[in-house]
Formats: sequence, structure tokens, C-alpha cells
Amino acid sequence: MAAARSGVRGLSTDDLKAMRDTLAAGRKPRVMFTETAGQIAGQIGQVVELTDPELSEEWVVVRFGKDELPFSPTDLTIPPKGAKAAPAKKAAPASEPAAPQPELKITRSPVPAPREEAKVTTVDAPAAADKAVEKPAARKVAKAAKPKPPPGLTVTLAYTEGEWTVAATQGAKALAKPYVIRPSEALKMVALVDVPGVQEAVEQILAVERSEAEQQAEKLRAELAEIEARLAELRDVG
Repeated sequence: MAAARSGVRGLSTDDLKAMRDTLAAGRKPRVMFTETAGQIAGQIGQVVELTDPELSEEWVVVRFGKDELPFSPTDLTIPPKGAKAAPAKKAAPASEPAAPQPELKITRSPVPAPREEAKVTTVDAPAAADKAVEKPAARKVAKAAKPKPPPGLTVTLAYTEGEWTVAATQGAKALAKPYVIRPSEALKMVALVDVPGVQEAVEQILAVERSEAEQQAEKLRAELAEIEARLAELRDVG
């Protein structure tokens, strides 16, 4: 709502699509923080990644200084051409000498949450009178990045040209290249997957292989018997 009152809108669907294309091309688009981003409003950052909006409302990862933090599209906007980071606001000078005050540090909470308020930690500083008030640009608003889920694992059992093979991949990485296994091992693997029709298909393939093997064995036995008979005749002649 703060962005709407100031007249600065968040990122639109077209803006996000253009950013995704820019990231795919290997470039990092610039964005400006809106007032909903907190005390870093008006500063400039670089988008380094777009995560899954279904997992969190803060799915636009922005590099600001040395940090890479997730933000909601409403926290960001496209900066005007030639825009530079807004100057940090300095604290107004006190009319009278102020007593030493504890230094304030704003840190991000490590606990994942859709929106966490900034936590303030006071640090005793007796000599703080000689130090300047910390600039808003150096303060960091608490935003915890939601951990990315691991890539999917795929195990493939295949039958090709009379051989059963198994392969495994995780995402785009090959964990195990296809290697040959025995038909009995393939049947055991399929038995673990209770999917109608799959085990029947495997059993049908094994039945065809068994029949072909039996026919080949019968043919070889007949040939062997013929050779042995021929050998016996030759021995009798000798």
C-alpha cells in the first residue's frame, strides 16, 4: 500500500517476463526498491534470480551490496533511465549536546517468514557521541531466503533389443549411466512399483524371451546330438 500512495508501482507481469529473458541472456537487470522494502527505499539493486512464486511471495532475488536477498515484486520497480541510488539521509543535528546513546543495528531475522518486522538490537557504546548515526543505506531489512528444493531424482528401467538397463539422473546431472541388469532383477524392481499393467508387460516380455531361449536351446541340443553322432561314426571307422 505504501508504494501505491507514493505513486511508485511494483513490478508488473511484463516487467518480470522481461527480467526472466534478460537473466536467460546472462545479464542482471537493475531494480529500485519501493517504500514497501523498508529503509532501503530508493536504492538500486541487481536481480540475480527468479525463483518459484508458488513457494513464496518473495521470489525475486536481488543483489544489494554484498547480500543476495529475496523480495516481493511489490517491493521493487524499474528505475528510470539514468537513475542513481537515492542519497542516504543524515540525522538532523541536535540543538543541544546529546548524551551518549547506544548504537542501533538492524539485522535480518534468519527465520523464514512471508514478512518479518526488523529486529532492533541495542549495543552499549559509551563513546558513541563521536560516531555518526548509521546511514539508512547500510541497514538491512530482515528477509530470510526460503531454501530451494533439491532437483528431482529420476530412475529409469528400460528394455531395448533384448537387454534390461537401469539409469539414474538428478536434474540435468547423470548419476548413473545406463547399465545392463538381469531380467530377474528387472522383475523385482517392477514388483516394487504397484502400477496396474506394468508388471504384466514385463512378465509378457520375459515370457517371449524365455520361449525364444528355449527354442534356441532345443536347436543347439539337436545340432550337438548330430555332431556327437557324426563323431561316433568317425571313431568307429578309425
